[in-house]
Amino acid sequence: MLLVSLISYIDRNTLALLIPTIMKETHLSAEQYGFIVSAFSIAYMISNPLWGSLLDRMGLRLGMLVAVSFWTAASMSHALAAGFLSFAIARTALGFGEGATFPGGLRAVVQTLRPTEQARGIAVAYSGGSLGAIVTPIVVTPIFLKWGWRPAFLFTGGIGLAWIILWSFVSRRADVRDFKPARTDKLPPPHPPRWTDPRVWSFILAYGLGATPLGFVMYAASIYLSQALGKDQAFLGKVLWIPPLGWEVGYFFWGWMVDRMTAQGIPKMTTVRRLMRAAVFLSLPLAAVPWMTATWLVLLEMFFAMFVIVGFVVPSVAYATHVYAADHAGLIAGIGAGSYGAIVALTMPLFGKLFDMRRYDIAFAVAALMPALGYVGWHWINQPSRLVAHEEVE
Repeated sequence: MLLVSLISYIDRNTLALLIPTIMKETHLSAEQYGFIVSAFSIAYMISNPLWGSLLDRMGLRLGMLVAVSFWTAASMSHALAAGFLSFAIARTALGFGEGATFPGGLRAVVQTLRPTEQARGIAVAYSGGSLGAIVTPIVVTPIFLKWGWRPAFLFTGGIGLAWIILWSFVSRRADVRDFKPARTDKLPPPHPPRWTDPRVWSFILAYGLGATPLGFVMYAASIYLSQALGKDQAFLGKVLWIPPLGWEVGYFFWGWMVDRMTAQGIPKMTTVRRLMRAAVFLSLPLAAVPWMTATWLVLLEMFFAMFVIVGFVVPSVAYATHVYAADHAGLIAGIGAGSYGAIVALTMPLFGKLFDMRRYDIAFAVAALMPALGYVGWHWINQPSRLVAHEEVE
């Protein structure tokens, strides 16, 4: 599952890495690029809970085989794109298929690991995304420099095919194949998360708004370094592994923190509240990037911002798996990742427009403040008096 999330982020980050060159050749504007990212994100938002529900019903083995086969074909189709519409169609198809990534990862975690290991399990399964973002400029740039940007997308399809072959063997494990473990109690199956439950919306706010800087840095870093700092495509390929390295380290740090506090007997809600509160304050320095003149300092802050983002992702998923049964882990992960997709879909056209206007100060300030809004919403909904009132209504 780490490898499949790695591949999914190579697929989606290849466009983000090469977009300065693609924009010049196809005459796309930053705003149009924002809408292309939005098309991916809308499909990703819709398909995450859909795939989550499907994986809960049909299991990891078949579900991930179908999903990865579909998105591999979608990734390769980017090589045929020539303008805004064709990129938007290819991106929409990719977003629909990749909606299975994190529901599959969380589904694997709850099926194969003990409760005291699950936060670190989430870190491992989800960290493939950050690892993929690290690897993308390292492996894709040489292909681009030798053959151009179109063969780079054929390469991403090739690694998807390799994973499908590997999965046909790995998924024979009994705890993966037999995805409906026998219940030890006589209680009826638990209800899935309901949209009328305010805790679902608190999870959406914490995950979606909290992870806003992740999408912003991932999709906009290459354009900012190119436009504002005058860096060329070859330079971008050498340095754009640095910001997602912070994301990768963050998964293991924040996952370790959640498991450590759980093992110490600290209530889950207290753990989540403390960690997300810390992450709110650590997110704010991202707003200072437009005033940083040194490229190394910009990259360092982007590294730190992506490290901090995981302080929302891992605790919020731990919160959701705490308040809902593991039977619906795929749907839980789908709702979380889908909320992130929704926020990216809404914000990237805005960020693209601001970049066209060279208003980097506003763009970075908005990205830095979104996590604080997410935490405030989560905290407000999860006040004990408010939850008790909801339970009385139910």
